[in-house]
Amino acid sequence: MATEAHGSGGATGYIVHHLTPLSSGEGFWTFHWDTLFFSAALGAFFLILFRKAAVEATTGVPGPLQNFAEMLVEFVDGQVKDAFHGDSKVIAPLSLTIFVWIWLMNFMDLIPVDLLPLIGSAMGLEYMRVVPSTDLNATFGMSISVFFLILFYSVKVKGPIGFAKELALTPFGKWMIPFNLLLKVVEEIARPVSLALRLFGNMYAGELIFILIALLPWFIQPLLSFPWAVFHILIITLQAFIFMVLTIVYLSLAHEDH
Repeated sequence: MATEAHGSGGATGYIVHHLTPLSSGEGFWTFHWDTLFFSAALGAFFLILFRKAAVEATTGVPGPLQNFAEMLVEFVDGQVKDAFHGDSKVIAPLSLTIFVWIWLMNFMDLIPVDLLPLIGSAMGLEYMRVVPSTDLNATFGMSISVFFLILFYSVKVKGPIGFAKELALTPFGKWMIPFNLLLKVVEEIARPVSLALRLFGNMYAGELIFILIALLPWFIQPLLSFPWAVFHILIITLQAFIFMVLTIVYLSLAHEDH
């Protein structure tokens, strides 16, 4: 059974072991090396795959890879046209990158929970957390990047003075500037926080359920793991889609010049 894999720690030790990242450093400068490695590896895989599709693209009969890439591009482009009302050549590629990259990170949740940690253990690694989106540092890293883009385009489109006026005068006018500023600051900060926590919470819960299933007797595991994996495919796709769509909406709002 899975509980025997970590000795006297039992079920609690098994769960804690799987949810502990491979880290070094202290405080703010703590590095989660497994999160960094798998995030970078999946990002590189996405870039290589889509570059291959672009290089091998043909006007004749397309291959499976070209069909798949075109389908994704058209899907994301449709979402951008529906939700984004500004003028930018960056938003569509950014949205495609966000959707595919987050989906790949979420997909790691469908790999058997003991497979990669056992390989890491054979290589001398004590811990290995293989799903980057179950790490709050990764989800906040992505959401804060989106937040900086929101600020950048808000200032670029509206101008520093226009953006300052929007913060100070919306929604109750010049007589309520302190209250307006408080509302706008809370609203702006809530965007990256909600993006990060939504993705993290759903993926962390899904990973925990897979770990709990692995603790059950071997003859029960297939009865639960397969249905949950099928359902989880919908979850990982939905979470990637929500993160992408909200990013498009937030950047669209940043491009609105009142």
